[in-house]
Amino acid sequence: MKIKDIEIKGFAALAPMAGVADRAMREICAEFGAGFTVGELTSARGVMQGDKKSARLLECFGRGVCASQLFGRDPQIMAAAAVKAQELSPDFIDINMGCPAPKVAGHGGGSALMKEPQLAAKIVEEVVKAVSVPVTVKMRSGWDNDALNAVELASMCEAAGAAAITVHGRTRKQMYAPPVNYDIIRDVKGAVNIPVIANGDVCDAKSAKFMYEYTGCDYVMVGRGAQGNPFVFEEINAFFEGRSYIPPTLQQRFETCFKQIELMHKYKEPRTAILESRKHTAWYLTGIRGAAHLRRMCGEISSLEDIKIIFEKALEQTQEL
Repeated sequence: MKIKDIEIKGFAALAPMAGVADRAMREICAEFGAGFTVGELTSARGVMQGDKKSARLLECFGRGVCASQLFGRDPQIMAAAAVKAQELSPDFIDINMGCPAPKVAGHGGGSALMKEPQLAAKIVEEVVKAVSVPVTVKMRSGWDNDALNAVELASMCEAAGAAAITVHGRTRKQMYAPPVNYDIIRDVKGAVNIPVIANGDVCDAKSAKFMYEYTGCDYVMVGRGAQGNPFVFEEINAFFEGRSYIPPTLQQRFETCFKQIELMHKYKEPRTAILESRKHTAWYLTGIRGAAHLRRMCGEISSLEDIKIIFEKALEQTQEL
């Protein structure tokens, strides 16, 4: 797939999950074959007000294709923030029209823009005019089941200059609850001439295959399926390339988890890194037989040594079974 002149390798990208897909996770997922990664959604207004946290969220890195994502509802502020984001060298800039969180949608940004398609298209138009890198859009199927307007909005965004569209096949009202509306992703693909990236419950090679075949999409995006499982990108790529895939051993999971947590410490304040490492470590333990008590231990992590102890116990427990 190409986004303008940018060649995207592989078969799956990492979704921009706020509070989860930080720089450390994005680097690890890129290492395991994510075709591109998108940074956490960043307030355009915060960028323009000089907020340091917003600036950090926009940071990209040298491994693989990386995008910055902005949210907001003022076309001029979005355009000005995009100019600042471009200074950090993203390969492209993504506009968020899909976030369902009340603190975003409740103020007219994110998925709330789907209720104002004219404004949404104007934002795309202004951002495209302001920057030289490609501009993409991530949206949902609609606000609710009575307003499934992803096809209409995608067409308007294309006309405004968007280089690609990502569709999460759920409404804002659904949040992350099933089911995924695969039909509307397929309909968007049939309505536009730019790449369509499909998002929603892709968590392994089987679900990626289904998404590609059912919707005819150009690419798929993995969100929660990559939490504690960056290996999913290698699994998906191996499947579509006709290669065998060997799942990681528990030791490999531990080493990858620890590497990710070390990167978190590199990029964040120590206390923040430790607190956030609790959920990531617990995710890496998902699926391990008898690991419920180990995941409970993750809630009390206060040092890197604690993480080592948890995985040592996991290794011992696995050997005993």
